[in-house]
Amino acid sequence: MRIAEEKLKSLLLSSDILDEADYQAAKDESVMSGQNILDVLMGQRIITENYLAEILQPYFGVKIVDLKDETIAFETLEMLPETFAKARNAIIFEFDAKKKIAKLAMVDPLDYDTIEFVRAKFDCWVEVYYTTLSSFKYGLKQYKKKIGSDFNKIVSENIEKSFSLVNDQEAGLAKMAESIPIVSILDSIIEHAVVLGASDIHFEPLVNEILIRYRVDGIMQEILNMPKIITPILVARVKVLANLLIDEHRVPQDGRFKFELEDINIDIRVNIMPVFHGEKVEMRLLKSSARPLTLEEVGISPTSIEIVADEIKKPHGMILVTGPTGHGKTTTLYAILHILNKPTVNITTIEDPIEYEVSRINQTQVNTKSGVTFANGLRSLLRQNPDIIMIGEIRDSETVDIAVHASLTGHLVLSSLHTNDAPGALPRLIDMGAAPFLLSSTINMVISQRLVRKICSSCIESYSITADVKKMISSQLALTGHDGKKGMPERFFRGKGCKICNLTGFHGQIGIFEVFKISEGIRDLMLKMRPVGEIRKLAIKEGMRTLFEDGFSKVEKGITTIEEVLRVIKE
Repeated sequence: MRIAEEKLKSLLLSSDILDEADYQAAKDESVMSGQNILDVLMGQRIITENYLAEILQPYFGVKIVDLKDETIAFETLEMLPETFAKARNAIIFEFDAKKKIAKLAMVDPLDYDTIEFVRAKFDCWVEVYYTTLSSFKYGLKQYKKKIGSDFNKIVSENIEKSFSLVNDQEAGLAKMAESIPIVSILDSIIEHAVVLGASDIHFEPLVNEILIRYRVDGIMQEILNMPKIITPILVARVKVLANLLIDEHRVPQDGRFKFELEDINIDIRVNIMPVFHGEKVEMRLLKSSARPLTLEEVGISPTSIEIVADEIKKPHGMILVTGPTGHGKTTTLYAILHILNKPTVNITTIEDPIEYEVSRINQTQVNTKSGVTFANGLRSLLRQNPDIIMIGEIRDSETVDIAVHASLTGHLVLSSLHTNDAPGALPRLIDMGAAPFLLSSTINMVISQRLVRKICSSCIESYSITADVKKMISSQLALTGHDGKKGMPERFFRGKGCKICNLTGFHGQIGIFEVFKISEGIRDLMLKMRPVGEIRKLAIKEGMRTLFEDGFSKVEKGITTIEEVLRVIKE
């Protein structure tokens, strides 16, 4: 954005939304992390994107447009190629051929070179509109709509072409996997998943067909059914890309490959598992260019962030993040590492897979084929003299033993674990062989989390709460150790469903959290090997906010729904 730093600072300070100290803190963070200062301010939720637009709009002197509210004709959109639109952060969202007027949405309305280019190219008057970055990114997604509209057509055409391959007795499986129809089918499936924002793609063989499903915002969606006859070739294509054994069908295989969709680089983690009717393929899509989120962005409350900030200042001990697979544990660990990542410390990780690439952090990928497991990788990296260690996941007794002793010998150890709640991490580690007296000396904090779907901001509406819902909420609060008489609003929020959220009423995900600080009282109960229920009661008495309480607070704020919170807590 072409705005002088001093002018930007003046506009922000005059808004009274932040003071000089807030601005300087954000400036320091931007220098350390390499981010734009506005990204830092919005990431820390000091300022919202929409409020920032209101501050900057008088300076730019143009109208504001939200492309989420605009229906853009595809021929209008294509007036500017997608590559040009991305490079210049500008989209033509309306064009009047008779009056020769082009309405141009720009993230930087002071980019006069782009304005003059559009005017000269189409010999028209250009009406400039200011749009936010998220609005612009939504506009860019309209270029991808053609992928969605052509998806079924492309796949069905190439399925027909694939039949001739199957009937070719001389063509081997490897050769068929490299054929244009099969390549086109798989590429289309992956591209369509990226457009929909899917995190996983599943190929599930049934009796007479293969089912393609995506996981979008944590929920599985059926996308396509294909003839069973092409299943072996399609699976072989995935194996070729992931460098797996094509002729091995009896044992599970793991691999990964990279997929490029224009300027988006996607790291795809592959698992192939033998099932009753063939081989099931699961592909996890990881955008390798994505930056680690902040604690505020993942959804941790300000009160809990203060607890986390205090605990990570300790030079040694263990910090654990727990929850089911796919609920953002690694993202939270990286949010913590983002705070700890300073030039004065040596941070080393052992991960499977490496989901974010971060400068100044030494990251090692688990590779079982080469003998690099969590346990022996951790043992080796301790010889690198690290100050902070992150272990992607604690899976076995050997890893537990090394991690505990590393935290006892002056290292801060971060890791993840699979348990239902935060206090449940303690018996889980004991089951893995950790001694209670060692755990009481090493664990500083446990964070339990779930991901809930966020209400779509474009179609949010309020509704009255029924007596039955109030009774259910009271009973849930009572289960967490409260009397269930918490004050309750008369109205909640939900999404009606619109084109932006694909009629689901939800768009995106956010975490709900349980931050369990290990106090002296908790340590005493651990040494006495008291039941986890007793430990949980004391933690709540000492102020621990449960998953339901944190989720309920987000329901009250209109971030998610009560049904979503109950769904993930009961998983």
